[in-house]
Amino acid sequence: MALVPSYIKQLASYKPGKPITEAQRELGRADFVKLASNENPLGPSPKGLAAVEKSFNRFHRYPDATGYELRNKLAKQYNVKMENVILGAGSEGIMSTIMRTFLLSDDELISADNSFIGFRVLANASGRRAHWVPMKNHRYDLQAMADKITDYTKIIYIANPDNPMGTYVTREEFDEFFSHVSERILIILDEAYYEFAKDSPDYPDSMSYRYDNVITLRTFSKAYGLAGIRIGYGFAHDILINNLMKVKVPFEPSLVAQAAGTAAVDDIEFLEKTIHTNQKGMSYLKDELDNLGIEQVPSAANFITTIWESDEQAAKIHQNILAKGVILRQLTAFGWPNCIRISVGLEEENIQCIESLRSVLSAI
Repeated sequence: MALVPSYIKQLASYKPGKPITEAQRELGRADFVKLASNENPLGPSPKGLAAVEKSFNRFHRYPDATGYELRNKLAKQYNVKMENVILGAGSEGIMSTIMRTFLLSDDELISADNSFIGFRVLANASGRRAHWVPMKNHRYDLQAMADKITDYTKIIYIANPDNPMGTYVTREEFDEFFSHVSERILIILDEAYYEFAKDSPDYPDSMSYRYDNVITLRTFSKAYGLAGIRIGYGFAHDILINNLMKVKVPFEPSLVAQAAGTAAVDDIEFLEKTIHTNQKGMSYLKDELDNLGIEQVPSAANFITTIWESDEQAAKIHQNILAKGVILRQLTAFGWPNCIRISVGLEEENIQCIESLRSVLSAI
């Protein structure tokens, strides 16, 4: 069809983790444990949930287009001006706005190959040339990415920690990389898993940098359990934010999302419980996977990616454990078909996952 640009025709759409309802339809069973999408096993922030319920009688009203209350609260928490904060429908919503705001026709993008597919879809949908640099030992190869910088480079994307590997760029590595980046190039630091990685001694919290050409993206989806209502936020120089605000979709995020996010910021008890649950679950899964002799990628997030001998073995393991009621994520869509990602669940869910995996392996 002539109306559709060629680069859109060739675009591979985003493929999320299998929803429970889809698994129920396919396998005809009701009980599933979903450990596929890095969601918070504790559910949503109680304060966020209460705020959503209180907002019900305001559904006939448009949300605050400026997001004043939540932006102001985030600015105070991170010791920046409100003019340095932007909101979006998840981090991807802000990424989309960044593309539409700053990319010119000849501009190019750089990121790691086989990293977060949400950014890859947006980059390819922009129609601009993108350089996908192979990872090195399942980590961003920043030196190789720096070597790809040209006069046409406009945006560099780094997921830190990475999804789907859980590895992260260290402070020293980022400092060295940044020395090669011109001020005319925008660096997107996607820190969706920041709350889980921040205590790593060499993790480079981007809020301590505040360079004029760096935009930090974070989200309420993971640590605060608000993935279903799509609320993310970003920090950048006020000139960048001002122009992003001109381009962003009006009235985004929704009234419900803003209410939940504003309340969740103050839910410190829930955040601490989430981090503790994740640390305990990560330790259990790592030890049990080691006991089973399964190779895994060291992770600073809320998931562990396992590595199998072949694509076929990974597919068989993935399908057989699904038949036992556990939904994991084979990483074919990311370009890692020999890998399966396991999200941390509740204690009983983690145990069920390992027991099911042990049973599947014993039958092979």
